[in-house]
Amino acid sequence: MTANAPKLFVKSYGCQMNVYDAERMADALAPEGYVETQSAEDADLIILNTCHIREKAAEKVYSELGRIRKMKQETGRAPKVAVAGCVAQAEGAEILKRAPVVDLVIGPQSYQRLPELLREAAEGRRPVDTDFAVEDKFERLAKPSPKAIASRGVTAFVTVQEGCDKFCTFCVVPYTRGAESSRPAAQLIAETERLVAAGVREVTLLGQNVDAYHGEGPDGRTWSLARLMRALSEIEGLARLRYTTSHPRDMDDELIAAHRDLPKLMPYLHLPVQSGSDRILAAMNRKHTADEYLGLIDRIRAAQPDLALWGDFIVGFPGETDADFEDTLAIARDAAYASAFTFKYSPRPGTPAADMGGQVPEAVKDERLQRLQRLISDQQAAFARSLVGREIDVLLDRPGRHPGQLAGRSPYLQPVQITAPGAAVGDVIRAVVTDTGANSLFAAPAGGARDILHEPAEATA
Repeated sequence: MTANAPKLFVKSYGCQMNVYDAERMADALAPEGYVETQSAEDADLIILNTCHIREKAAEKVYSELGRIRKMKQETGRAPKVAVAGCVAQAEGAEILKRAPVVDLVIGPQSYQRLPELLREAAEGRRPVDTDFAVEDKFERLAKPSPKAIASRGVTAFVTVQEGCDKFCTFCVVPYTRGAESSRPAAQLIAETERLVAAGVREVTLLGQNVDAYHGEGPDGRTWSLARLMRALSEIEGLARLRYTTSHPRDMDDELIAAHRDLPKLMPYLHLPVQSGSDRILAAMNRKHTADEYLGLIDRIRAAQPDLALWGDFIVGFPGETDADFEDTLAIARDAAYASAFTFKYSPRPGTPAADMGGQVPEAVKDERLQRLQRLISDQQAAFARSLVGREIDVLLDRPGRHPGQLAGRSPYLQPVQITAPGAAVGDVIRAVVTDTGANSLFAAPAGGARDILHEPAEATA
């Protein structure tokens, strides 16, 4: 790094895929000399990596752009400003009209063109690139250096699939990320091998609809997600695999069997249901019923009894009655979640649900959300308490809050605080859960140094 190297600041919103995309943008700009900074105030390039899922997503971006404009006026500095991600894809050139502070707009399919677009911006052309039809985007992106990988920690995301063909009536993803497309398996194996060689111990496979993965395999055949994970499990040094986010319609027998057969695949599954009412599920275009979802959960738990199930719920969808909401509470109880993400419905422009009648009053949505959140909170606490006294494997991924303490993740994705002399970040340690906190577990080594594994664990609790 030279003293006058240009500095890059990326602010990411929303999903885990945006975290992955932020790293890819940094990798694309590294050959141009950019180094990352944690402060927008000293950056030469500011990228807002946006998400369109949450309520008033575009307005929040414009508000942030207003703060950047004020910062530039107050400091006299003139960093370039880019808007990337799903709001960029949805809004396009409208961003340039509403926010003169923006120098370029780039959608999720075009990050490999960042250096070229920045050169155009330097010439005052304010480019917009929201082209969906980008061939082999990932192969054309710059590969991160081992040093860059190591600086990001011992866990990593790998995007295996993008887009969605399901067209749930509440969701903008098909319009901002496009149709489902999958990366070739050989490319994903090579990327994971590079990560592991640089010290990564756990990889989470990402996709808007990850279990719909159907990439070309090295053998010329189409590989499923389960087949891909079997290949990745053979990589020496990789301790753990996860994947997110799944759709119930694409959870097939082969993927269920992977939860039984692959010790490196963690006993954790994020499988959104959104509602417990068949009437609302039909209005959402989910194309499954509540009973079908619960039957699927039974099949998965038969293959992996130690499963921690996470869900997604939307309350207050147009037309939702008190009875529909009671069905949602019922399916949450029956599914016995370890945790779940819960949201109030909010209209997304351009989606069918935004134009539906029967929009639920905000006060009703608030009351229903609070009731559901209390139930999920109780389930999360009960699941954590059920682990007290049990032995689990903990992947240590960072220093703890107190001297001598390390922190890590349980197989079920919970934060764990542990004091483990002789252990280091990147180790997998066998531990006994001793207590629970508000959002984490506390643990102690199960049997001393012999239980500290500097190689991948062969099994989880």
